[in-house]
Amino acid sequence: MKIADTDILIVPGLGNSGPGHWQRRWLDKMATAQWVEQDDWDKPRKEDWVESLTRAIMMATRPVVLVGHSLGVATIIHTSARLTDTKVRGAFLAAPPDLDENPNAPKAAKDVSNVPRDPLNFPSLLIASENDPVCTLARAADMANCWGSEFHSAGDAGHLNSASGHGPWPEGLMMFTRLMQRLK
Repeated sequence: MKIADTDILIVPGLGNSGPGHWQRRWLDKMATAQWVEQDDWDKPRKEDWVESLTRAIMMATRPVVLVGHSLGVATIIHTSARLTDTKVRGAFLAAPPDLDENPNAPKAAKDVSNVPRDPLNFPSLLIASENDPVCTLARAADMANCWGSEFHSAGDAGHLNSASGHGPWPEGLMMFTRLMQRLK
């Protein structure tokens, strides 16, 4: 599938992805990419975040590919459990947070916990780090298994955000390209 033939919906996490974050850079590089805005980036409410993403998916005019980071991944999973539409063709899931078992998970994200473990209705690629403070690699692999996601370890890469040195993140872009090639 070509990027030009899809609506790429970028789904940031808690606090919104700031300047220099790889999601912002991808938004600037992909003409068909759109940012999924939330009313409150610092005190997420699951219903509000899911509603915003659902609305963005329904407003899309082409097949949709989702690009989530951190709490954006949890939002994608919660939303996918409610979708009956086949417009979503795939998802790129980076640095999922373990909101249920990791003591380092942000307390502000508690309302978005209890993430479904059912298989997704579309192909996905989950990328996790061996030293992410909010999700162990084993837990991320378990999530990928439950969701039917292809799994990739990014090595010792922190939370795959600007703070861990992932501004441009060319390796992530290569993995996204690989996902896009798999989609129909």
